[in-house]
Amino acid sequence: MSSVDLHNESLANVQQLRAMLDIDDELLDDVQRYGKIVIPQLPQFLDAFYAWMAGQPDYRTFFSDPDRLQRVKGGQLRYWQGFFQAQVDDNYLRRLRDVGEVHARIGLPLPTYFAAMDVSLAMLLENFYDNSLEPDDYIRCARAVTRMLHFDTTAVVETYSHLIGRRMAEQTRTLIAMSTPVTSLWEGILLLPIIGLVDSRRAQDIMHSSLSRIAESRAKVFIIDISGVSVVDTAVANHLIKVVQASQLMGCSCILSGLSPAIAQTIVELGIPVNDLRTTSTLRNALEIAFKFAGVSVKQITDN
Repeated sequence: MSSVDLHNESLANVQQLRAMLDIDDELLDDVQRYGKIVIPQLPQFLDAFYAWMAGQPDYRTFFSDPDRLQRVKGGQLRYWQGFFQAQVDDNYLRRLRDVGEVHARIGLPLPTYFAAMDVSLAMLLENFYDNSLEPDDYIRCARAVTRMLHFDTTAVVETYSHLIGRRMAEQTRTLIAMSTPVTSLWEGILLLPIIGLVDSRRAQDIMHSSLSRIAESRAKVFIIDISGVSVVDTAVANHLIKVVQASQLMGCSCILSGLSPAIAQTIVELGIPVNDLRTTSTLRNALEIAFKFAGVSVKQITDN
């Protein structure tokens, strides 16, 4: 996803961030004022910064390639030039979103980013200050630069966290889909083996996957095998019953297989209606019923 797409998502816009961090025009003037001192020294600042960076554990991981290092230095130079020009508008925020997106994509740890910004601030306010301002003016500009850096860090981290969170959600959805594989056993016969725990979110995915496959395949028999489900409580049992009922409403006969004596007792004790529920203790029994329902004759072949 590009930064343009991110800009249109539910992230804070430039006006919201400026209001939240109290970034007014007067503060930006102070940033520009200090920028006149340090912008000419930015190449020397970057040399000093990457000399410090070379001693960090992540340096070899991200900057061992000389060509990449030069590209990153060029991007850093443009970033700090834009920082001290202090034109904080939609385009400026979009560039910060780009930084957050790149950091998320390459997997740069946030502690490394925070440390780098902290060291950069110290260098710019101490090592590359020429003592040309009155003490009160220097304090004013230093506070403005610090608050401006908070603005940038907030935007970058917000983007980084948003993308990492979305990536984790996508991975979770993928894992859930992999954990609920509705398989076609025969024409008109589907099988869903369920393994592990069943929570509300997974139950919704089971419902969606099951009904979608029933509609796609026009299945007549749907076997749900729960022999691998570790715990069946009220919520799990109700979820399973809902899947069975929804399948039957679509004209698909549903068989619940793999019921252990403990699970059967739990379902009875919970008072769940089982009048229209077709169950078997083993998957083999369920398959026999399904094949008969589908008009398939299965014969055992023995060697002579």
